[in-house]
Amino acid sequence: MLQSNLLIVAAAVSAVSALWPLPTQLSTGTTSLVLASDFDIDLSVISNPPQDLLDAVSRTKSYLQTDQLEALDVDRGASYAQSLQNASSLSSLSLSFDSGHSGDPTSISEEVADAIENRVEGYTLTVPEDGSAATIKANSTLGLFRGLTTFGQLWYDLNNTTYTVEAPIAITDSPVYPYRGFMLDTARNYFPVSDILRTLDAMSWVKMTTFHWHMVDSQSFPLEVPEFPELSAKGAYGSSLVYSTDDVQNIISYAAARGIDVLPEIDTPGHTAIIAEAYPEHVACPGATPWATYANEPPAGQLRFASADTTNFTASLISSVSSRFPGKYFSTGGDELNTECYAIDEPTQADLNATGNTLEQALDSFTQSVQSVLVDDGKTPVVWEEMVLNFNLTLSNETIVMVWISSADAAAVAEKGFRLVQAPSDYFYLDCGAGGWVGDSPSTNSWCDPFKTWQRAYTFDPVANMTDAQAKLVIGGEHLLWTEQSHASNLDPIVWPRAAASAELFWSGPGGNVSEALPRLHDVAFRMSQRGVGAIALQPLWCALRPGVCDISA
Repeated sequence: MLQSNLLIVAAAVSAVSALWPLPTQLSTGTTSLVLASDFDIDLSVISNPPQDLLDAVSRTKSYLQTDQLEALDVDRGASYAQSLQNASSLSSLSLSFDSGHSGDPTSISEEVADAIENRVEGYTLTVPEDGSAATIKANSTLGLFRGLTTFGQLWYDLNNTTYTVEAPIAITDSPVYPYRGFMLDTARNYFPVSDILRTLDAMSWVKMTTFHWHMVDSQSFPLEVPEFPELSAKGAYGSSLVYSTDDVQNIISYAAARGIDVLPEIDTPGHTAIIAEAYPEHVACPGATPWATYANEPPAGQLRFASADTTNFTASLISSVSSRFPGKYFSTGGDELNTECYAIDEPTQADLNATGNTLEQALDSFTQSVQSVLVDDGKTPVVWEEMVLNFNLTLSNETIVMVWISSADAAAVAEKGFRLVQAPSDYFYLDCGAGGWVGDSPSTNSWCDPFKTWQRAYTFDPVANMTDAQAKLVIGGEHLLWTEQSHASNLDPIVWPRAAASAELFWSGPGGNVSEALPRLHDVAFRMSQRGVGAIALQPLWCALRPGVCDISA
């Protein structure tokens, strides 16, 4: 029989229905079903299926064979052995477009590179109890891909038998918010391409849509820009620690095939000290000390945005990088601008005196010039919140604003009429709580203490203190990793499975129950581990196998 299971309450007991993110609508039964040894995924009704959909089907079949994930209960599923002996066998999953689809199919990669408001991710999934064909239907290739991701989470292994004990299963699903992201800073420390690709895999398993790539910063410039070769030649930590043009294209293609758009960021005009290594004429107060007076982090140095030459240089740089990314969005940053840097910079003061502009007026002209090249290239500019809240600048109405300083700032951004992404440090910064990293400071903690647990992130309300009109401007949110104390050795455990919390929050909507979510998040972590991602343990295994018994109220 079917039981309504919209909140997957059963997961708090058995953790068998361990789907993440939580589907919009879900019903399950109590019948055992096993995958046939010759199980296959059928696309015969789709004419000319895109190659990235075919590849996604191949990956799904591979995961079904290699996950071999045991159920997270005390006997690891052994109590189901008898029911599995007589269970029906599922031999096929059929993919097809629903009635809302017309024309030739487009690729996952093409659809995810479209504007956020045009992406269609919804799907329906059915798994009958009698072994007849399971189905995934959607009005887009991207929707079919999201359905495949869910299908791969339904199954567990017992003695080399792949099974579920909850057939029949019926799912109707689509996201509440279109933007669900993760940001990685590759400038404080370099991350090999293989680590980025593995991260993209993990993102796709929890239906994230955006890899926000903070590529460069004051400490290093690891990005090859063919029109400006000296930037990486003199700004990277080493010749082997550079993302080549081929690397970038590989990352973009790999992400797109997994339903992920790459949002590149070249932060300007702050966080640009490293540019002085190649183009010193464009950087104010380079290496000024004490650094804490002139920058938020060492080394000091910011673009001389009052200079027409520097403005043209920056616009050309942004245009060059932007042209290599097929997506619709590009971030020019704009955070943590330090005005003291310009107060001591003689060329900046001379430019201001010559034009009669104030520093803010010069920043406005610079910002308009830089963003105009993006608009001309068909891109939507993305900025950090200071560009809206701290300065009176002329920004395109289409500009998307990243709220990062505090969740309390989101309403003020929305009040100004801008679409926004929720990325507040008090909920989504993964680097918080690791202790201070600045030297000769033994008693300091990280600036954004304490550690942000998955439970903290999961309880976030994206539209707190907003009017209905303002709430409509929230397009989603993201977890972020600034990497002063991270590199390849601890990337996986510091990100996963914590970042999955926002993936569900912005897919399923706020208001989820942490006690009901925890068994499913354990499952996410264990499945990631089976697939080669070093997700950290959330609790002792004793607790993971006994859902609810380690809750504080138990």
